[in-house]
Amino acid sequence: MKSHAAVAAELLGDEALVAAVIKDLESSPLPPLEKVLLRFVDKVNRDSIHIGPPDIATLHEAGWPDAAIYYAITVCALFNFYNRWIDASGVHALSEEAHRMGGKRSAQSGYIRTPLNE
Repeated sequence: MKSHAAVAAELLGDEALVAAVIKDLESSPLPPLEKVLLRFVDKVNRDSIHIGPPDIATLHEAGWPDAAIYYAITVCALFNFYNRWIDASGVHALSEEAHRMGGKRSAQSGYIRTPLNE
Protein backbone atom coordinates (compact mmCIF):
# COMPACT_ATOMS: atom_id res chain seq x y z
CA MET A 1 0.00 0.00 0.00
CA LYS A 2 2.85 2.38 0.75
CA SER A 3 4.12 2.21 -2.82
CA HIS A 4 0.72 2.89 -4.33
CA ALA A 5 0.06 5.67 -1.83
CA ALA A 6 3.36 7.27 -2.80
CA VAL A 7 2.35 7.21 -6.48
CA ALA A 8 -1.05 8.72 -5.67
CA ALA A 9 0.54 11.44 -3.54
CA GLU A 10 2.96 12.28 -6.33
CA LEU A 11 0.27 12.38 -9.02
CA LEU A 12 -2.13 14.41 -6.89
CA GLY A 13 0.58 16.58 -5.38
CA ASP A 14 -1.09 16.10 -1.99
CA GLU A 15 0.43 13.65 0.45
CA ALA A 16 -1.91 14.85 3.22
CA LEU A 17 -5.01 14.00 1.15
CA VAL A 18 -3.73 10.49 0.45
CA ALA A 19 -2.91 9.97 4.14
CA ALA A 20 -6.39 11.21 5.14
CA VAL A 21 -8.09 8.83 2.69
CA ILE A 22 -6.04 5.89 3.98
CA LYS A 23 -6.76 6.80 7.59
CA ASP A 24 -10.52 7.24 7.13
CA LEU A 25 -12.19 7.60 3.74
CA GLU A 26 -15.42 8.98 5.16
CA SER A 27 -13.86 11.88 7.08
CA SER A 28 -11.28 12.64 4.39
CA PRO A 29 -11.64 15.73 2.18
CA LEU A 30 -11.96 13.54 -0.93
CA PRO A 31 -14.93 14.62 -3.08
CA PRO A 32 -18.12 12.54 -2.67
CA LEU A 33 -17.92 11.18 -6.23
CA GLU A 34 -14.53 9.58 -5.55
CA LYS A 35 -15.68 8.27 -2.17
CA VAL A 36 -18.49 6.34 -3.91
CA LEU A 37 -15.96 4.66 -6.18
CA LEU A 38 -13.52 3.89 -3.36
CA ARG A 39 -16.32 2.34 -1.27
CA PHE A 40 -17.00 0.07 -4.23
CA VAL A 41 -13.28 -0.77 -4.60
CA ASP A 42 -13.21 -1.64 -0.90
CA LYS A 43 -16.05 -4.09 -1.53
CA VAL A 44 -14.10 -5.52 -4.48
CA ASN A 45 -11.23 -6.07 -2.04
CA ARG A 46 -13.20 -7.48 0.85
CA ASP A 47 -16.44 -8.97 -0.46
CA SER A 48 -16.35 -9.30 -4.24
CA ILE A 49 -18.49 -12.45 -4.22
CA HIS A 50 -21.44 -10.29 -3.11
CA ILE A 51 -21.13 -7.55 -5.73
CA GLY A 52 -24.26 -7.32 -7.79
CA PRO A 53 -26.43 -5.05 -9.90
CA PRO A 54 -27.32 -2.74 -6.96
CA ASP A 55 -23.61 -1.95 -6.47
CA ILE A 56 -23.20 -1.03 -10.12
CA ALA A 57 -26.44 0.98 -10.04
CA THR A 58 -25.07 3.03 -7.13
CA LEU A 59 -21.99 3.87 -9.20
CA HIS A 60 -24.09 4.75 -12.24
CA GLU A 61 -26.35 6.98 -10.13
CA ALA A 62 -23.25 8.79 -8.86
CA GLY A 63 -22.15 9.40 -12.45
CA TRP A 64 -19.52 6.72 -13.01
CA PRO A 65 -19.60 5.21 -16.51
CA ASP A 66 -19.07 1.51 -17.18
CA ALA A 67 -15.53 2.09 -18.47
CA ALA A 68 -14.46 3.72 -15.18
CA ILE A 69 -16.05 0.88 -13.19
CA TYR A 70 -14.27 -1.68 -15.35
CA TYR A 71 -10.93 0.07 -14.83
CA ALA A 72 -11.48 0.35 -11.08
CA ILE A 73 -12.17 -3.38 -10.82
CA THR A 74 -9.21 -4.21 -13.05
CA VAL A 75 -6.74 -2.01 -11.17
CA CYS A 76 -7.94 -3.34 -7.84
CA ALA A 77 -7.62 -6.95 -9.01
CA LEU A 78 -4.17 -6.40 -10.52
CA PHE A 79 -2.84 -4.64 -7.43
CA ASN A 80 -4.16 -7.50 -5.30
CA PHE A 81 -2.30 -9.93 -7.54
CA TYR A 82 0.92 -7.90 -7.34
CA ASN A 83 0.63 -7.50 -3.58
CA ARG A 84 0.16 -11.26 -3.08
CA TRP A 85 3.21 -11.86 -5.30
CA ILE A 86 5.29 -9.34 -3.35
CA ASP A 87 4.21 -10.81 -0.02
CA ALA A 88 4.89 -14.41 -1.05
CA SER A 89 8.22 -13.54 -2.69
CA GLY A 90 9.54 -11.90 0.46
CA VAL A 91 10.03 -8.48 -1.14
CA HIS A 92 9.49 -6.24 1.86
CA ALA A 93 11.28 -3.77 4.05
CA LEU A 94 11.51 -0.73 1.81
CA SER A 95 12.17 2.52 3.63
CA GLU A 96 9.72 5.43 3.51
CA GLU A 97 12.20 7.26 1.28
CA ALA A 98 12.38 4.29 -1.10
CA HIS A 99 8.57 4.33 -1.36
CA ARG A 100 8.64 8.08 -2.11
CA MET A 101 11.32 7.67 -4.77
CA GLY A 102 9.43 4.76 -6.33
CA GLY A 103 6.25 6.81 -6.23
CA LYS A 104 7.91 9.64 -8.14
CA ARG A 105 9.33 7.22 -10.70
CA SER A 106 5.99 5.46 -11.21
CA ALA A 107 4.10 8.76 -11.42
CA GLN A 108 6.45 9.90 -14.18
CA SER A 109 6.80 6.69 -16.18
CA GLY A 110 4.01 4.38 -15.04
CA TYR A 111 4.29 1.00 -13.42
CA ILE A 112 6.17 -0.55 -16.35
CA ARG A 113 9.78 -1.40 -15.62
CA THR A 114 12.60 -1.67 -18.15
CA PRO A 115 14.69 -4.84 -17.79
CA LEU A 116 17.97 -4.22 -15.98
CA ASN A 117 20.09 -5.23 -18.97
CA GLU A 118 18.60 -2.56 -21.26
